[in-house]
Amino acid sequence: SFNHSLKNVVVVAGVRIPFATTSSIYADEMAVDLQRLAIQGLLTETALPKDKIDYVICGNVIQEVRTSNLAREAAINAGLPVTVGAHTIAQACISANAAICTGAEHIATGHADVVIAGGAETFSDVPIRLTRPIRQKLITMPKAMKKGGPLGAVKHLLKGLKLKDLTLETPAIANYTTGEVMGVSSDKLSAKFGISRQEQDEFTVRSHNLAEQAHSSGWYDDEIVAYKGSKEENGIKAGSTVEGVSKLKPAFVKPHGTHTAANSSFLTDGAAATLLMSEEKALELGYKPLAYLRDWSFKACDPFEELLLGPTYCSEEVLSRNNLSMNDIGVFEIHEAFAGQILSNLKAMSSQKFADEKFGGKVVGEVDFDKLNTKGGSLALGHPFGATGSRLVTTASRRLQDENQRFALLAACADGGMGHACILERYDA
Repeated sequence: SFNHSLKNVVVVAGVRIPFATTSSIYADEMAVDLQRLAIQGLLTETALPKDKIDYVICGNVIQEVRTSNLAREAAINAGLPVTVGAHTIAQACISANAAICTGAEHIATGHADVVIAGGAETFSDVPIRLTRPIRQKLITMPKAMKKGGPLGAVKHLLKGLKLKDLTLETPAIANYTTGEVMGVSSDKLSAKFGISRQEQDEFTVRSHNLAEQAHSSGWYDDEIVAYKGSKEENGIKAGSTVEGVSKLKPAFVKPHGTHTAANSSFLTDGAAATLLMSEEKALELGYKPLAYLRDWSFKACDPFEELLLGPTYCSEEVLSRNNLSMNDIGVFEIHEAFAGQILSNLKAMSSQKFADEKFGGKVVGEVDFDKLNTKGGSLALGHPFGATGSRLVTTASRRLQDENQRFALLAACADGGMGHACILERYDA
């Protein structure tokens, strides 16, 4: 007979290499190299025998064509047995969240006991292509060469080309369906929810100062594995002030928008890895887990009007399904794509009007700022698209232990109107 009982999934450990501004310390590394370093760092920190790993899942958004299955290449190059399977997930900014939850499903259903899940991103070396008309010419060039020789090939290449074809294509920063840049969508969302420029700048400064404090106190020492001897994350602006960031001009909606380069997360290179196990296997191998991964939600909303409001919908679903309220949550880790985006979500969560329109009148709840992103967030630490979800899970799991809280709520938005939320529960020996 079939066994349909589900296993408890636990977060055992997690690491990241330092998140860094694009074209700085990782300028010469590929995303696969960054992921390899994160996996190797996790293995070193946990002393996990490589032959105990069942599967690897990684998030990656802007893919290098040579390493489209980044998880597999990184796993092999990290020294894992070639028999360890792996796959890569692309789900915009929640790619690592999807990787972790997919890994959890593998474990809960008994298809694996030990999974490494994480993600990587680099913007220092993105695929830049020739335009489509030229690509099509080059693909059919051998046939033209065979038919008309070198002269025929040249004629074939030049025939019908326009001046605009002689440019280069960089990865799109605008949503494919809406044609809108994420910063514009967030700026519009902030206007809809009445989030002021002052509030966004104050939240940004808070993120940088908390991140700097966490680094200075050594809190991140156990979470970051050094790159070339350093654990510094160079996007953190120590000593940030509201006066300073308020001087920046709007970056997306000009001239009266509220989103600037300061209160928007910056392009970031980095990688992270989280170690998941069944509770039974973790104890068998002698590990004390950090947290249970109890439940999660992935939902979609209208990309034209609510592109980055996914955290609100997902938080409502995952809290309701488990009969929890915001008062039960002791640790909040919510992705900061833009200060305006996270503040809009917090306002939606606490809004009776929004609850009446979307949730049958039941308000999601108020997030306690004293429990939110207390070690800094993506605005300061950075946001490698494929890796951020792994950082959120690791930081939240460690905070549950440090702060002796029972439940953590994680949430993140993603391009395309996607969102994610999950609940962690502190593990007690």
